[in-house]
Amino acid sequence: MKADHKHKALNRLKTIRGHLDGVIAMVEGDRYCPDVMKQVSALQASLERVNRIVLQNHLETCFADAVRENRADEIVDELMETMKYTEAVTGPAPQLDQEIQ
Repeated sequence: MKADHKHKALNRLKTIRGHLDGVIAMVEGDRYCPDVMKQVSALQASLERVNRIVLQNHLETCFADAVRENRADEIVDELMETMKYTEAVTGPAPQLDQEIQ
């Protein structure tokens, strides 16, 4: 991973770790549910930002190398497999009347 991307990702992840500890304390302290939900949403957004940093790094390094080496099909397939797990591809969260898994 490029040094600048690694630095950004690690800083965000360490911040997320601290934030997560705070949310755990909120749940343990029986804090008001909407307050907890707001913090969980903030954590999810922060994780998505980390994902974008990692994706940018991948496109600038591994993906670019694969294209130069005529392995574009392979790397596109790999990227598409990874993208299956992002909300933009999988769709929104379940509706309230659906059972949570």
